[in-house]
Amino acid sequence: MKINSVELAISAVRRSQYPTDKKPEYLLIGRSNVGKSSFINTLVNRKNYARTSSRPGKTQTINFYNVNDEFYLVDAPGYGYAGVSKTKRKKFGLMIEDYIIHRENLKQVFLLIDFRHKPTNNDILMYNYLKYYKIPVTIIGTKCDKVGITNQQKQRTNILNELDLVVGDDFIMFSSVSKVGKEDVLHKIAVTS
Repeated sequence: MKINSVELAISAVRRSQYPTDKKPEYLLIGRSNVGKSSFINTLVNRKNYARTSSRPGKTQTINFYNVNDEFYLVDAPGYGYAGVSKTKRKKFGLMIEDYIIHRENLKQVFLLIDFRHKPTNNDILMYNYLKYYKIPVTIIGTKCDKVGITNQQKQRTNILNELDLVVGDDFIMFSSVSKVGKEDVLHKIAVTS
């Protein structure tokens, strides 16, 4: 799949603001600072399209990126960042929950996990939550370039053991530096849209 165009179509906080054109949607979810903006920028071949921030918890809306006028990459607020107030965390949680439960256009969730570490309790909770609603998930192990080649298989096994992946869900190692995994993600979108 070749990405020719991308635009931030809508930043939404409630269902009434979501796009109404019925294009397939791919939700990106993960801990704050896991690399969602870098993931988007790598997929769409733009350096700073989705703003990366040194301060976690910056995304506070559900952002719909219209790609090739064919599908949306949907960027949700990150979870697990202590610097965001309890009230805001609850608001984000309800916003994401509402999207996940009610959005018929949702084809796939890309759950981003930092490949250098074990999945957090929040990562495991999120995966189990998505499985409860029978939503297809692809785990994206971000920042895999920061783990030496000799340790990559071991780290991959550790993550898969922690998450206990359901048959049909995938795992893709990804790096916004080396572009490893980019074509696998685009292929996944192509075959499910």
